[in-house]
Amino acid sequence: MFDDRPSPRTDTLLEVNNIEVIYNHVILVLKGVSLQVPKGGVTALLGGNGAGKTTTLKAISNLLRSERGEVTKGAILYRGERVQDLDPATLVRRGVIQVMEGRHCFEHLTVEENLLTGAYTRKDGRAAVMEDLEMVYTYFPRLRERRKSQAGYTSGGEQQMVAMGRALMSRPEMILLDEPSMGLAPQLVEQIFEIVRAVNEGEGVTFLLAEQNTNVALRYAHTGYILESGRVVMEGTAQELRENPDVKEFYLGMSDKGRKSFRDVRSYRRRKRWLA
Repeated sequence: MFDDRPSPRTDTLLEVNNIEVIYNHVILVLKGVSLQVPKGGVTALLGGNGAGKTTTLKAISNLLRSERGEVTKGAILYRGERVQDLDPATLVRRGVIQVMEGRHCFEHLTVEENLLTGAYTRKDGRAAVMEDLEMVYTYFPRLRERRKSQAGYTSGGEQQMVAMGRALMSRPEMILLDEPSMGLAPQLVEQIFEIVRAVNEGEGVTFLLAEQNTNVALRYAHTGYILESGRVVMEGTAQELRENPDVKEFYLGMSDKGRKSFRDVRSYRRRKRWLA
């Protein structure tokens, strides 16, 4: 059953305006990407492997420089202020944190020690940190059971929970969540997305999530953008995207014609001005 939650507030928390990203000074990866993320909502960034989803998130979180990438055009605004020149730690203190693809954990630390590293930038004292640790355990009861286990010996699903819980420990206003379903069994994928919904509704955390599993993402998101070859080719509410015949055919597997790309979809040609 599709999610019939009310739409989030219409205030724009994050705005990406016509950005271009180049790696190694020569490789153009993003080509005029624009999107808006409403405050208090879940926005899905959809597309196949290599579409530019991860690069978009890293452009927002300012992690591109570590990979010799840079935003060469356009602007990224958070709460109306330009943030693309800030270092990642400063952006975390302002309320934006990225959960990286691949469930990165400190393998030699326990689950609880991993979670506590997420509070490293906080200045509000141990009592507040421990209160939020209890909050994380409420959303992730499995982590409470495994809190003394070494993170490197936990399952893939548990490591994804650790990564998300660690992000929550920084008290974020917005989480950039990269491919949360990757490598997980379908039952675990549903569990992770249910937690995303619970945190969104219970804590008011805004999510921008990059995801290849369009079917699941559009059940939990309020709005979505589809990227192909570094460009936004379609956007709308989750319901509009679910009902779009092109999305049904190419991304939701509701046709047996086997089209390989939006370029093979007739209505896509009417949108080719988006790719000009």
